[in-house]
Amino acid sequence: MIAARTIARLGLQEAVRRRVFVIVAVLTVAYLVLYGLGTWQAFQEVEESGSPFRGIEPDVVAGATLLGLNMFGTLFLGTILAVFLTLGAVRGDAERGLLQPLLVRPVPRRTLLLARFAASALVCGAYVIVVFAVATVTTWALGGWWPDRVLEPAIGLAGAVAILCGLSLAGSVFLASTANGIAVFMIFGAGLVAGLLGQIGEALGSGTLSDVATTASWLLPFEALYQSALGALTADTVGFTRLAIDLGPFGGAEDFGPLLWPWALVYLAGIGAVALRAFAARDL
Repeated sequence: MIAARTIARLGLQEAVRRRVFVIVAVLTVAYLVLYGLGTWQAFQEVEESGSPFRGIEPDVVAGATLLGLNMFGTLFLGTILAVFLTLGAVRGDAERGLLQPLLVRPVPRRTLLLARFAASALVCGAYVIVVFAVATVTTWALGGWWPDRVLEPAIGLAGAVAILCGLSLAGSVFLASTANGIAVFMIFGAGLVAGLLGQIGEALGSGTLSDVATTASWLLPFEALYQSALGALTADTVGFTRLAIDLGPFGGAEDFGPLLWPWALVYLAGIGAVALRAFAARDL
């Protein structure tokens, strides 16, 4: 346990030395300022224009759309942080000669992987929760709209970014740092495409596209967790307002049922097992 804490601390200290947190902090502040400006302007327009259709609450549609888009931005920033913290955790550190001194103490390789995953997942999870909370309060302060659920979307984002941490850490066993970073962002993009396919399938009434999107979301459960988190924002919204939200940019929210979280945990365990087996066979 002491070794795991030491490894986690050293990993975070290395991230501080490389100014990873400074970069992410600057990006986050800029992002939240832009989000606040956009939210303020959007709700001003809604207040002046009113609802173009009877039975639709424009403030709910605007708030849900803005906060839903913010969740994508938050997950993207969390993915950047996850990649920066883990992309060179194994092969990159081994090539720089940083890994060998840790493993001759001796420290089991599984302890190294678990410590690096725990540190990155906790930091990234806390990060996305804080950014989501700030955006939620900003939406309420500037527009007077509060989501139907707050805890479920926040936990969903944290779970999604934890899976991305696991994928990036596993990739660091097989790939050099640059290649691993590219691979993780491409996987993230594949998840985004799966969500877009689902929206297109619903709009066209295509069962095939919807099935492909659903299957891809299960294969990339960070996307399924993200979509479930989106759905929780307006879980209690009904009627034409709900229809307007589903048809707009906020579309893509979907409830994957009670098996999603158990599957996400099994998925993470599977990724960890593959990474550990490859790491154990690797000659450093």
